[in-house]
Amino acid sequence: MFRTLTSNTSPSLISLTSPFTRNSLNAIRTALSVASSKLLPNNFDANETNAAVLIPFCNVNETPGVLLEIRGKLRTHSGEVSFPGGRVDKEDDSFIAAALRETNEEVGVFSEQIEILGELGPAELSLGGLRVWPYLGFIHRDARSRHYQPEDPDAPLPSLSMSSLTISQPEVAHVFHLPLSTLTVPSRLKSDLFRGGRPYWAITVSDLVAGSGVEWESNTGRDGGSEGNLEVWGLTGWYLSLLMKVLEVYR
Repeated sequence: MFRTLTSNTSPSLISLTSPFTRNSLNAIRTALSVASSKLLPNNFDANETNAAVLIPFCNVNETPGVLLEIRGKLRTHSGEVSFPGGRVDKEDDSFIAAALRETNEEVGVFSEQIEILGELGPAELSLGGLRVWPYLGFIHRDARSRHYQPEDPDAPLPSLSMSSLTISQPEVAHVFHLPLSTLTVPSRLKSDLFRGGRPYWAITVSDLVAGSGVEWESNTGRDGGSEGNLEVWGLTGWYLSLLMKVLEVYR
């Protein structure tokens, strides 16, 4: 249940304001491993069509956050906020390989820059019937930075430059960085239900994108959506809330 937020007397496993460090990445990796050990394994169904997404953590301007897309004018989910990812192809060696390939195709981040920290679960079905497998990764500034081992494991990892990203248009309309600190701002949070029964936080991000001059289609196609309001909701919102629960940001 995601009904209350952590307070200063009950800190999360990582800082929401200080940059990601080697120690914080290790803490995230451990938390995901512990959470996965408590889950029943997903029953793989060869008859299902699979997709994979990357939940991309990164430092931008020494601020920890997650990289998100606004989908372009597509046949489904046009104008919605999403993680990079897509359908698993026969040529992909694994689900993770599919998530990395799609991330490169959509935002121009190379797999050599990405350090996979773990898998989030269980994998849910999208409204289109795809089984979506989420993986958490950290995007380093470049391939060399990925192997950077500072003497102080609490030293900030180099920040990613947003100008280094190459957006695949018209599939992707815009990419933005959502600071982790915004995930606990009450005015941004809206209680919602995933698949009609499981509570999670939908997150308003309209103001974070509006300053860039980007236009998007409103979320009028979803229950409770308000015209002109851009939110992290649905499967993306569910996975992000689930991750924040694993990291003890949400209770």
